[in-house]
Amino acid sequence: MNAGRGAKGRSGGFSLLELLLVMVLIAATGVLAAGVLGGGFARMELRDNVRNIATQLRFTRARALATGMPQTFAIDPRGHAWQGADGRSGELPESLGIHFTGAREVMPAEGVGAIVFFGDGASTGGRVQLSRGTAAFDIDVAWLTGEVTVHRAEAGR
Repeated sequence: MNAGRGAKGRSGGFSLLELLLVMVLIAATGVLAAGVLGGGFARMELRDNVRNIATQLRFTRARALATGMPQTFAIDPRGHAWQGADGRSGELPESLGIHFTGAREVMPAEGVGAIVFFGDGASTGGRVQLSRGTAAFDIDVAWLTGEVTVHRAEAGR
């Protein structure tokens, strides 16, 4: 009889299954804590979509610089959809408020906003505001440089 073994012949320690179960529980708790401490899942969704639109605007500007040809980023607030350079497009959740401010001369259709980036990096400029409840972010595009910046804002302004 082995002195270091229990009655069933099992050594001390944890099985792989037990360790995996504990890791899954820790990960699930971490995700829930991040949602609660970060302002909730709704705000996480808002921030994710703000980052996505800002990235697509920057990509459209980069394509204009690379090709030397004007590139257009269009957003349809009523349809919750956007379209960028190289045929990129996407949808935004219905739960988000979308407000566009920009040059009327480049609007591709009634109610659809657009920002045109030129081959030298300049743009027609504009602002896309995404909001949910009282939280909002402005995504600004400078007309002179085409620089895309993101700022916290008040919803509806």
